[in-house]
Amino acid sequence: MYAWIFHHLPGNLFWRVLQSVVLVAAVVAALFLWVFPAIAPYLTLLEGDPAVG
Repeated sequence: MYAWIFHHLPGNLFWRVLQSVVLVAAVVAALFLWVFPAIAPYLTLLEGDPAVG
């Protein structure tokens, strides 16, 4: 999948690497801004240790 994306990006190697870094940064930002906060209430990990109390 990553090779397919990298192959279809326009430009030479420098611009492809730069575009790949921007794409990865956008995905990480979307995860931290919208996805992780949306699923946080459903994670039992965040409620504490189930063995205690």
